Amino acid sequence: MSEKTIALVTGANKGIGYEIAAGLGALGWSVGVGARDERRRTDAVAKLRAAGTDAFGVPLDVTDDESVTAAAQLIEERAGRLDVLVNNAGVAGDWPEAPTTIDLETVRRLVETNVIGVIRVTNAMLPLLRRSAHPRIVNQSSHVASLTLQTTPGVGLGISGAYSPTKTYLNAVTIQYAKELSGTNILINSACPGYVATDLNGFRGTRTPEQGALIAIRLAALPDDGPTGQLFDDDGVVPW
Repeated sequence: MSEKTIALVTGANKGIGYEIAAGLGALGWSVGVGARDERRRTDAVAKLRAAGTDAFGVPLDVTDDESVTAAAQLIEERAGRLDVLVNNAGVAGDWPEAPTTIDLETVRRLVETNVIGVIRVTNAMLPLLRRSAHPRIVNQSSHVASLTLQTTPGVGLGISGAYSPTKTYLNAVTIQYAKELSGTNILINSACPGYVATDLNGFRGTRTPEQGALIAIRLAALPDDGPTGQLFDDDGVVPW
């Protein structure tokens, strides 16, 4: 069994996910690049390896049961355990997106990836995480998920009929996992990367993917007495 910390980052072939993988690799960890697109996954692994990261590809479609089961089996065979899971994969709808006119299929698609996909992957990886001495789970959330910020006058988060609510849902799920796992050594938290320029928002963001990855990397490397069941950005705790 490898002595290295073993991490899996979903949606790690580009953007914030790639930078999270790079950051974890810089810690000396072995990092699984979870991605459904074979070419992009292969290219990302090659780029990470060229930079010195111990990276390996993990074919993974978070919306597909068989794909997720196969990914867990791959990590089982490779390392026998998983130390860190970063649920980064996600999709977005249009922005702004009025709930009165939204296509219901868009809502279903976003919930399937942003919420159900996280539950599917987390549950599949939990047996491997339970074998770790210092297991961590990080769920990629957003400031737009905060009901407090959404209802604070002057905070310009716009209208989002699907994406924002799926991240709020994800935050709620994270809390429930934290409650269930409170008697274990598994720490689970949500991360807000900020308004990062990625293809998710048409590269309109004001932060770089490297900057957006920092909070997830920090939460992935929490000490054993670190927090659990909370939402964080670079400045600390974000209100629900």
